[in-house]
Order: sequence, then structure tokens, then C-alpha cells
Amino acid sequence: MRQIPAEPTSDCVYFLRRLHPEPVGAQHNYKIRKSCVMRAVGVNLPEMNGSRFFVVAVVAIAAIITSAQTPTTTRTLTIVSEPNAVVWIDEIRRGATDAGGRLADLKITDGAHSLRVRADGFGQISMSLPATQRGEMKVKLLRSTDPGELAFQRAETARETARDDEARQKAAELYRQALKLRASDATAHVGLARVFLDLNDTDRALAEIAAARRIRPVYPEASAVEGRIHREAGQTDDAIGAFNRAIRESHGFQPEAHVGIGRVYEEKGQFELAAHEFQVAINQLFDTEPIIYQLLGAAHEKAGNPREAITAYENYLRLAPNGSQATAVRSIVEQLKQQPDE
Repeated sequence: MRQIPAEPTSDCVYFLRRLHPEPVGAQHNYKIRKSCVMRAVGVNLPEMNGSRFFVVAVVAIAAIITSAQTPTTTRTLTIVSEPNAVVWIDEIRRGATDAGGRLADLKITDGAHSLRVRADGFGQISMSLPATQRGEMKVKLLRSTDPGELAFQRAETARETARDDEARQKAAELYRQALKLRASDATAHVGLARVFLDLNDTDRALAEIAAARRIRPVYPEASAVEGRIHREAGQTDDAIGAFNRAIRESHGFQPEAHVGIGRVYEEKGQFELAAHEFQVAINQLFDTEPIIYQLLGAAHEKAGNPREAITAYENYLRLAPNGSQATAVRSIVEQLKQQPDE
């Protein structure tokens, strides 16, 4: 029997948009319905009788379905800056510029967004991305002599290129040096937490997340990393809570958290729900992260959906034809295509 997800945010998504056919318990379902409808329509329901609740619920469900079906228009940007500059949009890393300083074909939704660009040896710049901005956007970075900023950049590069524990320990030391120079840098605490997570040191990883949140109480990336720490430590409830907090803090836009929830569902054997979360992450990243397609393909395969699995795996190969999983994925696709149709 499917279980409604433990956290209220997921409960609302699955009650109002999927309408679970299998009840988990009348009282629990009533609490979920009441909480979700209160959020959807902004009314207080404690004393509402059954018939009035039903009417409000129908209105709320219709509103949410209509909203979900409203088409989202997108636009395309090309960021022009220094070579190998890392680009974030709405605090989500979207890639790095090439040797010519260009990061092309970035898809974003209409409306205002935030943009952050950083390159080694230069000062980081953050700015608002105008709602009308399309096409090419030049971002000029200035050389930096700030020792704290330069130490942080060295730490980030060391973490991203580390392939063994010795290299990760060196990255951790560089983050410590950066924090000595800029103690209030929440991003450095999160970077150090990621290093400790890779080193399987969950206690110190959580300590760094706590330090980051003391500096920046509302910090979606920190919450998403916290969820990963709890999940890898086997603390499922704490993981789901942290992932859902990340999604709330980012007003729904947090692909790392959606991937994390998907991994939790996968570990519970709820593969269709896992596939849903992976697809949400893919949509939010506008089809730019091949590894999530690999996760999506595996979830569909385990759920007994071979056609969907083939499509996901082929999208992985489209984005990463020479990726680390490419050979294995091609083999899986060939095997799936040889299976007889049901």
C-alpha cells in the first residue's frame, strides 16, 4: 500500500494533485486534507462542517490543478564573462563558461531572477537578472586581492576536483583557512559540510550546516545538504524534513532537495514516487544534469516501466555520450529494447 509522504509539503502535493486512492487512516487523512486546503485557500477550517469542507476542498483542488496546467514560458540566455566562471541562477549552479568565457543556452522562466558569477582570481558578483533580459548578457568581473575571497576560491576548486580522501582533507583545511579570514561566510561553512559529507564525517558536516544557518537562517542549499547528510546516515525522517524545508525556503525551486527526496523514495522501494521527484529536478534544471536522467531511468526500470526507462537513459546518453555511466547505460538500453512488450 502506498504511504502518503510524512511531511506536510509532500502530503499536500500528493493529496491535492494525485488524490491517493488508498487511505492511510481516516483521522490522518482528515488532518492532511484540512492542512492542505487551508494552505490553498487561506481559510481557517477547524469548525467547518463536512459539506462546506467538501466544497472548499473541490475549489482548492481545482485551483491547484489549473495552476499546475498553466504553461510556463521560458527564455534563453548566454552569459559572457571570464573563462571558467561558475554561474548560479537563483542560487542553483547552472554551469561554467568555456575557454572563451561563454555559457550558452541557459533556459530560465519569465520573471525576475538572481544571478551570481565567480571566477578564480576575481571578485564574485551578484545581481538581479531583469525580467526582460534575453540573449547575450555580459558580466564583468574585477580582479580581487581579498585574501578571504581568494582562500575560499581555492577551497572550492580543491573540493570540486578532489578524487580521494587525502585531497578532500586538503580541501577541508583550505575552507578552515578561508573561515579564519571571513568567519561570517555561510557559503564556506556549506562547502566544508560537503567535504565532511564526502569524508563520511556526519557529525562535523552537521556542525558546519548549523554554523551556516546561524549566519543565514533561511538557506535552501544548507537545508538540502543537511537532508543529504541525514539520508546517508540512515536518518530518513530527519532527511525528509530537511529536504522539505529546503523546498519551502526556496519557494519550490530546489532540485537538489527533490533529488534527495527521490533517493529516499527509491530506498523505500517507492519507485514511481522517486521518478516523480527526479522529473521535477530535471524540469527545474532545464535538462542540463545528465546524472538525474540516469537516476530517473533506474527508477522507471525498477517500477516496471521499460519504455519510460529507455527514454530517460537515452536522454542521459544525449547529454553525456562519454559520461562515466555511458557504457553501462547503453548496455541497459539494449537489454530493455530486447525485452518483449507487455
